[in-house]
Amino acid sequence: GRRQPGELSLADVPAACKRKNAFVWLGLYEPTNEELDAVRREFELHELAVEDALHAHQRPKLEIYDESVFIVLKTARYVDETEQVEIGEINMFVGDGFIVVVRHGEASPLRDVRRRIEHRPDLVACGPATIAYAIVDKVVDDYGPVINGIENDIREVEFEVFSEADVNPVKRIYLLKREVLELHQATVPLVEPVEHLINKHYGFVPDELTEYFRDVSDHLLRVVEQVQTFRDLLTSVLEANLTRVSVRQNEDMRKISAWVAIGLIPTVVAGIYGMNFESMPALGWEFGFPVVLGLTAVVCALLYRAFRRSGWL
Repeated sequence: GRRQPGELSLADVPAACKRKNAFVWLGLYEPTNEELDAVRREFELHELAVEDALHAHQRPKLEIYDESVFIVLKTARYVDETEQVEIGEINMFVGDGFIVVVRHGEASPLRDVRRRIEHRPDLVACGPATIAYAIVDKVVDDYGPVINGIENDIREVEFEVFSEADVNPVKRIYLLKREVLELHQATVPLVEPVEHLINKHYGFVPDELTEYFRDVSDHLLRVVEQVQTFRDLLTSVLEANLTRVSVRQNEDMRKISAWVAIGLIPTVVAGIYGMNFESMPALGWEFGFPVVLGLTAVVCALLYRAFRRSGWL
């Protein structure tokens, strides 16, 4: 249940894995093909699993390869400056006497996991499955700040949609939907592997860790529910925004139509009197011009008043 002091070369790993009541935890950050191939030879890892860990484009899953278990986790980190979710990946090879962790991306660093687990010798004594639990727990806990960041952005978008300001945040809504979709793809597929670990479909999990994995499952299910809620909420916000845009366009069209109707009156009068006929009403009358202008202004004013009362202006 305690970490052994000193250094251990890669060539000494097979012997260390076979020591009684001991296991090896090897962590790699974005390793090269040569580094990962050397680890594969020493731990006798399956080449297909190693290829998946090298390219880091897998969905969360748990698979059995020969004598080891291959676990894929998607990490997430919220970047407030860009309102984006950075997705990383952690690949774990869990076998008899060892666990190899391959990490890609900046999200979910594991230094705190090592420090925390070193203070729990009772759990470390359970073997490599303890490290797997601690890493899964860390990844799921790191979803919390991401959920909070997205929730705050959704509130801001809702305020923009229903504010009186003439803004159209449709681009921001679509970007948020994309971030939520990426988080959905990172969390939902992880539910089934964790449930299998709880139900002991894989024998490398001791009885002492079942309750701990069940606690992780509860946290993960809450995250999945929140992500699904965000998806539905953003869809509703997008529909509300489109409705608001349609209403604004209708209001603009009514205003334009009202002003066109008002401007039609002087246009018609000017067009009639511009035809240069000799016999026209009030053409030779001294007060004809001001009377025609006055009548035109009165009709325009009445139309303006009618449109104002109807809400078109």
